Amino acid sequence: MRIEDYALIGDMQSAALVARDGSIDWLCLPRFDSPSCFAALLGSERNGHWWLGPNGPGERPMATRRRYRDETLVLESEWDTEGGTVRVIDFMPPRHPHPDVVRIVEGVRGTVEMATTIRVRFDYGRIVPWVRRSDGHLQAIGGPDSVWLHAPVPLKGGDYAHRATFTVSEGERLPFVFTWHPSHEPMPVEIDPELQLVETESMWREWVSRCTYDGPWRDAVIRSLITLKALTYAPTGGIVAAPTTSLPEDLGGVRNWDYRYCWLRDATMTLDALIGSGYLEEARDWRRWLLRAIAGRAQDLQIMYGVAGERRLPEMELEWLPGYEDSRPVRIGNGAVDQLQLDVYGEVMNSLYLSRSYGLEPDTRAWAIQRELLEYLEHHWDAPDEGLWEVRGPRRHFVHSKVMCWVALDRAIGQVERFGRTGPVERWRVLRDRIHAEVCDKGYDPERNTFTQSYGSRELDAALLLIPVVGFLPPEDPRVIGTIEAIQRELTVEGFVLRYPLAEDNAVDGLPGGEGAFLACSFWMAEALAMIGRREEATRLFERLLALRNDLGLLAEEYDPHTGRLVGNFPQAFSHVPLIHTARALAKAAESPALTGTHPGLTREAPSGE
Repeated sequence: MRIEDYALIGDMQSAALVARDGSIDWLCLPRFDSPSCFAALLGSERNGHWWLGPNGPGERPMATRRRYRDETLVLESEWDTEGGTVRVIDFMPPRHPHPDVVRIVEGVRGTVEMATTIRVRFDYGRIVPWVRRSDGHLQAIGGPDSVWLHAPVPLKGGDYAHRATFTVSEGERLPFVFTWHPSHEPMPVEIDPELQLVETESMWREWVSRCTYDGPWRDAVIRSLITLKALTYAPTGGIVAAPTTSLPEDLGGVRNWDYRYCWLRDATMTLDALIGSGYLEEARDWRRWLLRAIAGRAQDLQIMYGVAGERRLPEMELEWLPGYEDSRPVRIGNGAVDQLQLDVYGEVMNSLYLSRSYGLEPDTRAWAIQRELLEYLEHHWDAPDEGLWEVRGPRRHFVHSKVMCWVALDRAIGQVERFGRTGPVERWRVLRDRIHAEVCDKGYDPERNTFTQSYGSRELDAALLLIPVVGFLPPEDPRVIGTIEAIQRELTVEGFVLRYPLAEDNAVDGLPGGEGAFLACSFWMAEALAMIGRREEATRLFERLLALRNDLGLLAEEYDPHTGRLVGNFPQAFSHVPLIHTARALAKAAESPALTGTHPGLTREAPSGE
């Protein structure tokens, strides 16, 4: 399957990818970052999968059509066959208390012969479990993991898999339920799949009903919001960047990373999108997660954590998995956890400031921790770092990092001025102005009229598009317009924006191979164009980007314009967040032609009455 052939289902603690042919090829339980029990996505079916679809000779048929039920994460896939039409309804209900995957086969027209094959493989496809039957159900056990499959048809074992064929006629509904639990515990209580379907749909529709966005492209915005909500970890409030690991940025290449963790940057940007759409509860939950995760010394702040705030995320390679389309290595953990990325201080301060602007109640401990972070930043803002893109080459003075240091101080000053917090605001103002002056001096190339990726460099960086978005300079500033136009000339491929130039020697990140156009960067370009008054051009780019979504409205991290395929981990929060921001920016630009900041991180974007 291509990456875009997958659908997402989840219960806000984990998620599964369902292929267009009806196979669940990726599922980690009980958490996003747990070892998988289905890993065919990164190997073969022998690494674990669960296929369910029409039976017949030759290759499995692709679903004739599929969709999410309106404003939910309940997936419907339909096949038209010679004998009739069949529908499979896939979803993961809220936990009771263990994770469940429910697949309901529904006869729509005529009679269709169906088949299913299930191979459970724990520990990322490595452990073949011991399987037994109990009261007509299957239990698979391997080390700490146990799953039960409750099936309405008999399953026959063979070749380390279980299979069944059966028929379904119009009006019939046959539910399959897959339940995980710790192997030392007794069999979980069976859920009622039909009742859980009703409750799951109701839960999602109630959540969507709270959305305050009612502008153009509402369907795209709602689907992106649902996707972001699905990437939250409900027990703690953490937010993962994506539910997958090692989907390649370059097919067949080595740029394969584990994104099943909580990056402070990605999480804060996700919150910006949620808060700006009316979801303050998620901000409250995330702030509590943040305070627990970063508690301790400010100098120990990490760029990412586990979903419960874990700090140790050692990176390792799974040599028994061949990788998606032979893209090796398959990695779990993420070595970038030890990097210095100064921009995260600005992202955290901006998000906490935004939460207060939209009405989140004050928290004394939150402000105390922000003061600690600022004190550390005051003494380290001028250090080189690995930057937004987590380069694995030498540290540099990245311009975007310095801009976000400015943002951290600017939002702290805003906390004092707007919300009555106490702090050395005069000292912060002096340092904020010093950083601003330095960036404009050392990070700007007057010959080309553009900001550069790092001090003394001539390279460009798509992150520079955020300079007007965060309020560092107004959009009408000639340096902002010059930077946007330079990135259009030098960093675009077929109209889509790269993160930065990848030279033959890969001097920027020290890794071989290439990558696709980074979708977030392309959305940033559309938003920046809207901010400088080029709304029609921005709208055309935005609609081209919307056309890259798969049939269910989902986006991966990147798009390869040469192969016409989505690449990178999927679905990716970092792609869906700027989709929401850009839709809002274009809607605002349509209301007023005046050049103005549009990002919810700016104080001018706070709700009326603040």
